[in-house]
Amino acid sequence: MKIQWFPGHMHKAGKEIKESLPDIDLLIEILDARLPFSSANPLLSELRGDKPCIKILNKADLADPVRTQQWQNYLEQEDGIKTLALTAIQTDKVDTVIELCRKLIPHKATGSKVIHVLIMGIPNVGKSTLINALAGRTIAKTGNEPAVTKRQQRIDLRNGIILCDTPGMLWPNLENHNTGYRLATTGAIKDTALKHDDVASFAGEFLLHHYPESLKQRYQFQILPETDYELLQLIGKKRGCLRPGGHIDMDKVAKILLTEIRDGTLGKITLETPEMMQKELAELAIIQTQKAAKKQKRKKNWKSNK
Repeated sequence: MKIQWFPGHMHKAGKEIKESLPDIDLLIEILDARLPFSSANPLLSELRGDKPCIKILNKADLADPVRTQQWQNYLEQEDGIKTLALTAIQTDKVDTVIELCRKLIPHKATGSKVIHVLIMGIPNVGKSTLINALAGRTIAKTGNEPAVTKRQQRIDLRNGIILCDTPGMLWPNLENHNTGYRLATTGAIKDTALKHDDVASFAGEFLLHHYPESLKQRYQFQILPETDYELLQLIGKKRGCLRPGGHIDMDKVAKILLTEIRDGTLGKITLETPEMMQKELAELAIIQTQKAAKKQKRKKNWKSNK
């Protein structure tokens, strides 16, 4: 699977970010704590240069706390990166974001100098909710659908910090198909972009291997099924997702499983670890090298046949 979902406003946002960076002191990237790698935008590493960056692992209440700590340790190995794990509705912890901004830009922490902060994140990661919590008032529109924010806006927090908000951005191509599936599992990619049962099959296979006890507890399984297909079938039978003839309505089952993952009903789940991502990136590099070699060979053959 190769997902391409890059609305026009996102392309425009990428250009606007590049233009605004010279005036920015600090970057904040909102990540989904359940998938800190897949929800990160690789463009940020290229764009930020040596500017400090706070990576906020949002929705931490839905994520596996052990894996969240693993990700924080991993991310902070990079120079200039600090991390915070929080939930946007925890207003007491939101104040920590402001404190960290001042700590990272000490020459503007006191006096009349303003700290300019660029805040960004992929769709449906909770960026707008966090902005409203930081501002202490409703500024940014929130919603469960991806891509709510459509344009840049400047927000004066009235505490010496000005936020430059950006639309939620996905990168143009998601070449790692696992990344695409993970984003779809949490709802970062619109449900209309791909089939529910494909995404649920991916999620089901992951849960069988990594969170079997969560499945047993939620769906009262005595013995776990061996495959994702069998898992969806059994959930469908337990939930009465039947079509005429007694067949399981796989789309309905898929929606149930995905909803219960997204809202935390299945428990605290993280869909990736640093080790998993390093392995997948190594595999992807091999595939890309092979593709490049094939492309070069085709060009060579084409030239020799002219």
